[in-house]
Amino acid sequence: MKQKVNKLYSKVGIKSDRTKKITKQVIISFLFKGGSIITSFLLVPVIINYLDTENYGIWLTLTSFITWFSFFDIGLGNGLRNKFAEAKAKGDVSLARGYVSSAYFTIGAISFSIFILFLIFNFFIDWTIIFNTKPSLQNDLGYLMLIVFGFFCLQMVVNLITTIYTADQQPSMQGKTHFFTQAGTLILIWVLTKTCDSSLLVFGSVFSAFPVLILLWLNWFSFNNKYKSFKPKLSLWKQEYLKDIFGLGFKFFIIQFAGIIIYSTDSLIIANMLGPAEVVPYQMAFRYFSITIMIFSIISTPYWSGFTEAYANNDKQWINKSIKVLVKFSLLFIIGSLLLLFCSKWVYQLWLGGKVHIPFSLSLLMMVYFVQILFITPFTIYINGTGKVLIQTLQSVFSALLNIPLSIYFIKQLNMGSSGVILATIISLIPSLILAPIQTWKLTKGSATKLFNK
Repeated sequence: MKQKVNKLYSKVGIKSDRTKKITKQVIISFLFKGGSIITSFLLVPVIINYLDTENYGIWLTLTSFITWFSFFDIGLGNGLRNKFAEAKAKGDVSLARGYVSSAYFTIGAISFSIFILFLIFNFFIDWTIIFNTKPSLQNDLGYLMLIVFGFFCLQMVVNLITTIYTADQQPSMQGKTHFFTQAGTLILIWVLTKTCDSSLLVFGSVFSAFPVLILLWLNWFSFNNKYKSFKPKLSLWKQEYLKDIFGLGFKFFIIQFAGIIIYSTDSLIIANMLGPAEVVPYQMAFRYFSITIMIFSIISTPYWSGFTEAYANNDKQWINKSIKVLVKFSLLFIIGSLLLLFCSKWVYQLWLGGKVHIPFSLSLLMMVYFVQILFITPFTIYINGTGKVLIQTLQSVFSALLNIPLSIYFIKQLNMGSSGVILATIISLIPSLILAPIQTWKLTKGSATKLFNK
């Protein structure tokens, strides 16, 4: 079988071992990511049937709010991703073990601390005001926020195992985990529709707990088998390892935090200015057009760690060839986005059964936004792999600062509704469309200096 696979690689011109490994991961990821996409779309009408449009809007806003706290990992996850890949590329197992242990125990301590703080402050917050909903839900929302946030904090720690797989150029594990989580959640929510009355508290508890259980099992299995030698130990935690991860990770932290401000505030702005029910069409359009980037990420994600390894080994030929491959795929998926816009009216009707109205203007702008993401992804994947992310960090801060006031202006002054929110995001991302290709060109030519080389 292996000989047949190698023969196939030879026929299509795949010679590099690194590319063969990436190709294998892409094929496996396609299978599971495809299943995840299908189950995620099936999940939406099941959830709407179990809850209702308003409660679903509250849930979408709530989860957007919770993701704000993901920045508390201070970029250690992405820092671990690059540093673990570098250590393995150099054959330094001891260093890789230190990075893993330092990341696990540091994020574990951070997660525990912020949960205790949230537990205290939760008693004094009126969530019905924040989510712009009826006062009678205060008790349920108070308990729900505590449950959801608790599992979220635990997930910040146990999700590091997928970072290790990705850094080891095996991102398909993340796809497998996501598929089994989505499929299991779909079954559980469907059971709830048949056995329980509608309850946002019950729904949120199931939705939050199940992914954590899957990841806990994956951690146990991996650290007792494939990654046994990298099993986290407190004795391996060292400040110097943490400093290495944090030095690069802090830049990723700023990028991540800015991204959270840009994307997670959208739902909060819509909920507060237009009502929770208006969050649903926005999120449904977002989910529909995100198909292209979800599929493209299957192809592009394995290249991140591949670029890290190739950059460490100064393999310029492979880097240039791989960037060209990603750009070609990017253009293909941009065409796919146009096709999605053309078919959107019929897909919405089939998918949502007429229960949610999504204006064409919202669909058009959402398509433009994802075309931007598709265009820039080949360049940001390479830049992230090299760790030269200072320009991306500064640009993301600028975009985050611009996005919120623009969103409010478009809604309040121009009466654009939720379409104004995504238009603000589109405008905020324009600088990155110019800077990322320029930096990539400079890095590949070896002419990057000053900010472009940091």
